[in-house]
Amino acid sequence: MQNKAKQYFLISTGWVSIVLGVIGIVLPLLPTTPFMLLAATCFAKSSPRFHQWLLAHSFFGPLINSYQGDKNLPQDVKVKAIIFIWITLSISIFLLKISWLRIVIFFLGIMLTTLLWRVPSRAKQSEKATE
Repeated sequence: MQNKAKQYFLISTGWVSIVLGVIGIVLPLLPTTPFMLLAATCFAKSSPRFHQWLLAHSFFGPLINSYQGDKNLPQDVKVKAIIFIWITLSISIFLLKISWLRIVIFFLGIMLTTLLWRVPSRAKQSEKATE
């Protein structure tokens, strides 16, 4: 009984993460990649069918496969994500009138940037071929 409850909890968490990740594609402050990685982890522990579906997804699958396989992300993806984070956070900071919230968002950006930058980068294909 406890295993079924855990399985349903993980599946539900996985689907909520997917919904939040998809919303995060268009909304600032919701990071898509961490939600998709969380969904993949939840599905890996609860539903092989949903996990395979997510890994085979044309948009999210390659990043999840890369991260789960080698625990790395392509350098260009990291740079684009950091640029996008700072563009959206800058817009939010500019539009907000509450000073303390501006400071919180700024430090959130620093934390997200640091976390993303610390994820190992995948070497370029040409560098791998010459080794």
